[in-house]
Amino acid sequence: MTGILIVGAGPAGLTLAIDLAQRGVPCHVVEATDERPVNPRCNTTSARSMEIFRRLGLADEIRRAGLPEDYPTSIQYRTTLDGEEIYRIDLPSTHDVLAGVGQDGWPTPEPQHRVSQLYLEPILENHARKLPGLTFERGTRLVELRQHDDHVEAVVESGGEMRTLRYAYVVGCDGAHSTVRRQLGIRYEGVDAIQRFVSTFVRSPELGRLAAKDRAWTYWTYGRRIASLIAIDGQELWLNHVAFPPDHDTEGEDPEQLLRESVGRPVEHEVLGVVRWTGRRLVAQRYRAGRVFLAGDAAHIWIPVGGFGMNAGIQDAATLSWMLAAVHHGWAPPELLDAYELERKPVGEQFAAAVGAQARTSFADVSPDIHLAGPEGERARAEFAARLAETEPRRYSPDGFSFGYHYAGSPLVVGGEDGVDITMGGYQDRARPGFRLPHVRLDDGRPVFDVLGSGFTLLRTDPGVAITPWTLAARDLGIPLTVVDLPGRYPAELLLVRPDQHVAWMGGADDHPGELLSTVTARRR
Repeated sequence: MTGILIVGAGPAGLTLAIDLAQRGVPCHVVEATDERPVNPRCNTTSARSMEIFRRLGLADEIRRAGLPEDYPTSIQYRTTLDGEEIYRIDLPSTHDVLAGVGQDGWPTPEPQHRVSQLYLEPILENHARKLPGLTFERGTRLVELRQHDDHVEAVVESGGEMRTLRYAYVVGCDGAHSTVRRQLGIRYEGVDAIQRFVSTFVRSPELGRLAAKDRAWTYWTYGRRIASLIAIDGQELWLNHVAFPPDHDTEGEDPEQLLRESVGRPVEHEVLGVVRWTGRRLVAQRYRAGRVFLAGDAAHIWIPVGGFGMNAGIQDAATLSWMLAAVHHGWAPPELLDAYELERKPVGEQFAAAVGAQARTSFADVSPDIHLAGPEGERARAEFAARLAETEPRRYSPDGFSFGYHYAGSPLVVGGEDGVDITMGGYQDRARPGFRLPHVRLDDGRPVFDVLGSGFTLLRTDPGVAITPWTLAARDLGIPLTVVDLPGRYPAELLLVRPDQHVAWMGGADDHPGELLSTVTARRR
């Protein structure tokens, strides 16, 4: 039995399906809903996700979706949208990014992009449906899983009819209420309620005209409650998130009144959707049981302080995809798959802790004096601005989460420094085993990621180092290996880079290629 069944067609499931199909692994996606949700959810695609989408050939199309190209992605903090400015973080438009403005200082060829899932998911789904070896079904829900020694049976229902699908592996990308996770008997662990929210999706040209006076992607406002007003299309579509304490009953909250409080006055609008939900900090006890895996929100959910949940799910997909492909094509044993949980669960736990800490800071009480007129109000706003300057920039430029997460303690990494903490805002931009390969540009201007192979890549920084032992060892083991010369670009003679662009090993000519390649593909434990 071959192929992969993916349950759930959100960003994690679609990314996994596209990645697998491009690696030549047949896969089948089933999605319970007939249509995508109306309300926007995540509105940020991180730099690391954009790097992954670049590898899949999707980055340019995604970057041109969402806000108009000339729309700034800045963040403003105001008493109300129509009130006083307190603090701001100026960030570039898509036009500036595409034009490469400031790219000499970028740590990536693909900076983060502000795009709602409303626009991201259709791009992923449309691309997935065109790929050979990938089949896609909507309106098909999982009913039951039955695991066997060499395959998994999945009972699904569509149109009132039951049928049984048989695949080598199943991946649950079916969200916070995952049927796959429940079938496996795996529970979440963590904090069940950090904040409650009322999110109102509206169409309001008047809001667009008001915002046009000083455009931003997100306006944080501090009326009766802390709220964020997010530009979805840069014109008439807006999402108003309003936060409440975890014990607050939001059923009595009027979305119309909440919008007035955020804006500071009434505006003409049409309500397109209202969602009342709870921000949590939960990570699954396990990411795998037998031949079944969890990824995305099925494996971890946390309060959305920057879109890290969706982006962590995309990272899950990038890691799991190359492992499943290696086993499918026979150049790694099934034991390789044990590393998925060992690598991704610690990342999920550290992300959850960091996001929870940021949420406590971002949603901390604010003095009502910021609304006062005169010197007293000015003083209160200045004090609050100083606090925001300390806490908010890392949230909107979370380089640590994009470039600093790692698998240094993985059995598939040689020479990693286990125990290195992941932080939201900071990271060391240097090559290290287990970490994402740092971005550099070639002499012709191309980023290094564009020359990495789909399998392993050996980067040679010293042209005098012999690579024949590596190519022979890779051939004997059946491991796909691309060799790239990059003189003087990294602090080692040789770097072995995994298919997910993380460094598996760094060293020199005296090391043993056969042993190293065996270790990084789980052939030798």
